[in-house]
Amino acid sequence: MAKKVGVLGSGVVGRTLAEGFLKHGYEVMLGTRDPAKGDVPAWVSAHPGAKAGTFRETAVFGDIVVLSVLGRVIEEVIEQAGPDHLTDKVVIDTTNPLAESAPVDGIMEFTTGPNDSLGEKVQSLLPNAHVVKAFNSVGSPLMVNPKFEQGTPTMFLCGNYPEARRLVSEICVQFGWEPFDCGGIAASRALEPLCMLWCLPGFQRNDWRHAFKMLTH
Repeated sequence: MAKKVGVLGSGVVGRTLAEGFLKHGYEVMLGTRDPAKGDVPAWVSAHPGAKAGTFRETAVFGDIVVLSVLGRVIEEVIEQAGPDHLTDKVVIDTTNPLAESAPVDGIMEFTTGPNDSLGEKVQSLLPNAHVVKAFNSVGSPLMVNPKFEQGTPTMFLCGNYPEARRLVSEICVQFGWEPFDCGGIAASRALEPLCMLWCLPGFQRNDWRHAFKMLTH
């Protein structure tokens, strides 16, 4: 399995997944607009083996690249990273098409409709990359090796490339999840609203400690 991971996005999701990859023995670069600004240098110092770079440097560095920025800045980040630097690479798309407006009765507003998805947009912006939607249906505190009394939670994923889905499935297992392969990237239309459903108990009851589980007979 490829061992160099570039994480595009230095917010809480990006850092959480970067720490997860470091924990499991990967080389990691955290990508941001300016790696010398903010608290990114302190984060790197606190995590042995971690590096920081620009979006472009991070895209070049990673054998696997994780996209963990706000959905509404996807195009800008991909442009800065350089689509050519992601050719033939697996890109794990953790993003959701969240609008800037506040949730109403716990329900968030999306920027996409039911017959569209951000995952499909990412794949169209990166036509030569192998995009896999994953890690978008749970909050960051539970992304890496969560523990639930009821057993191993399910991580839904999808993408157009079977080998890429297989690799991301292996990462899901390492991170303490049971992967559920939903097929092509168009399945992002079903996976992205899971974020809305996952957040609803949080906004309504301040309950953020849960995950989905697929049960089969």
